[in-house]
Amino acid sequence: MRAGDLGGLRGREVVVTEKMDGENTTLYRDGLHARSLDSGHHPSRAWVKALQGRIGALIPDGTRVCGENMYARHSIAYEDLESWFYGFSVWDGERCLGWDETVRTLRRLGIPAPRVLWRGTFDERALRGLRLDPARQEGYVVRTVEAFVREEFGRRLAKWVRPHHVQTDTHWMHAAVVENGLGASAALWDVRSGGPVDAGALAKAVGAEGDGRAALEVAGRLDAGGRHGDDRLGGVLAAFLHHVPRGRLAAALVAPLGMAGARRVADLVGLHPALHRPFPDEERRAGLARMALAVDLAVLHAVAGAVPESRSEQVEWSALIAEEAGLLGPEPVAPLRTGLRAALDGLGPEAVERCWAEARDAWTAGRLTTVEEAVAATWRWRSGNFPSLIHLVGPSGSGKSTFVGGLTGVGTRVSLDDLREERGARADQRANGDVLRDGLDRLDRALAAGGTVVWDATSLNRQQRSLVQAVARRRDAFVTHAVLLVDEAELVRRNGVRPHPVPADVLTGQLHRFVPPYPGDAHRTWYVGATGAVEDADDIGSGGT
Repeated sequence: MRAGDLGGLRGREVVVTEKMDGENTTLYRDGLHARSLDSGHHPSRAWVKALQGRIGALIPDGTRVCGENMYARHSIAYEDLESWFYGFSVWDGERCLGWDETVRTLRRLGIPAPRVLWRGTFDERALRGLRLDPARQEGYVVRTVEAFVREEFGRRLAKWVRPHHVQTDTHWMHAAVVENGLGASAALWDVRSGGPVDAGALAKAVGAEGDGRAALEVAGRLDAGGRHGDDRLGGVLAAFLHHVPRGRLAAALVAPLGMAGARRVADLVGLHPALHRPFPDEERRAGLARMALAVDLAVLHAVAGAVPESRSEQVEWSALIAEEAGLLGPEPVAPLRTGLRAALDGLGPEAVERCWAEARDAWTAGRLTTVEEAVAATWRWRSGNFPSLIHLVGPSGSGKSTFVGGLTGVGTRVSLDDLREERGARADQRANGDVLRDGLDRLDRALAAGGTVVWDATSLNRQQRSLVQAVARRRDAFVTHAVLLVDEAELVRRNGVRPHPVPADVLTGQLHRFVPPYPGDAHRTWYVGATGAVEDADDIGSGGT
């Protein structure tokens, strides 16, 4: 490991990223240069110059983005890159931003960061235990997660490079340029960075054909509105895939987009039809505020205006009302969330979440606007003296029971499958009405007794969830939706090896009926992936839409 002194790393949280074999390049608002300020022209720099031309205006004065130009093959042949430029640090003057802020900044610009190999409190033995493929990976970089100033650079960063890294006789700059290979996800990063929309490349990236015309239309609308990064990609994909059922779409997009991106694209698809319908003006503001909990309303209106069935006069009128209400910003509720979180510091986590959820609902209804009003309106829930309900939502085989098994502090689990088994047959659906009534009675008694209760059933649509929600309201319970989003192919595979598989046509019917809840439908929402872990959440700690 190369570092003058590891003392600046010891005892600190660090992040370890793959070291990319490219040309060190720095982007500014008004230009770029390779390793040195006087670097001249080279054919391998043409693409990154075009990238800087697209995103330069988004880089603040005094900020520089440092990364690797991966266009030309050096000593390692890459075949599946996300982009020909990876960012590894962002500097505000003489200050290097913290890692999490760096990644957020890069995503807004449409630039990927190198793959994270490890993160945690610095542990030299753990780092030396990392196993890399020297034929495919140059090495790794270790840096502190927190920010640091230029004078600390040598103590806050270290790197390990494979032995005998340079394995060619001719320097790459003096040889013919050979492009490194791009993977399917490169099309997604091109869209994030303001590049052209290629319908064929998008279809390959997400595994589904779509509406190329609508995708091009929404890209133009978002460009005119100054939206970029994940906002631009989300809108383009929602317009491209507007015909796909929302439940299937959310699960299918987790692999290419990650959980947060997948559920937001799906929510755009699910919500945009509402903007085409006429609503009484006195009700529209509250409805738009509730939608703003799930999606960026500026992006939603762009999608609604681009899809073929759009009633443009309704969409345009809705956008005017949203603008007048101050709802078209990226995170209109963020100041309230941040302020309330600070005001409630020191309370138990569920008390804080409950207070936030109640304040959020009052905000959507127009009953409060300031942090002070939110603090005053939520006093009754600060004690945390209320029962808690974790309401599972997902098709058979999505991992609901496995997820419950990993939870701590659960007092009672009400499982409809278990109730059927008590009656003699787990698969017997003939007495579903009686089973449901029995389950709801047990839920009511468990919530009345206090503690944490789990409702274990598919709960595929709003109607099914409303019956459980009514019991929770009666007992003033704090409700968490745990939404399990697993791709259809994986569901089919799991169903085939389950001890109690459901018939194939039943699983198909479940997927057809699956309409996940939206953020705000419960006090808190967890989004659980195929690994069984919570991969995204709608809560007071979330970053907003």
